[in-house]
Amino acid sequence: MKELTKAEEQVMQYLWEIKKGFLKDIVDKFPDPKPAYTTTSTVVRVLVNKGFIGFKTYGKSNEYHPKVGKKEYTKAFFNGITKSFFNNSASKLVSFFTSENDLSLSELEQLKKQVEEQIEKKKSTK
Repeated sequence: MKELTKAEEQVMQYLWEIKKGFLKDIVDKFPDPKPAYTTTSTVVRVLVNKGFIGFKTYGKSNEYHPKVGKKEYTKAFFNGITKSFFNNSASKLVSFFTSENDLSLSELEQLKKQVEEQIEKKKSTK
């Protein structure tokens, strides 16, 4: 999967949020000062060409929708980071994340619970 630029990722975040919409709907999601319609239109066109966005045409207007889900993109993004920076080791990524971020006790306990749940799932499928 192709990586997104910051501008492309921001447009995708808004489109994932609204599920589908016209260019105006996407621009309206941006904080002030909002980017020019032409700028956003260019980014959307690039995303269409990359296969991230699809559209339906109504007269002269296009209604856009994501063709790549947020979860699918996030998974590919983190797989790329894991491969590039952590020798393809998810445990090294998690270790880095937990040691380099000031996580609260409740966040660490939640992570521990999620890991324990995954361990139980793996055990039950054997």
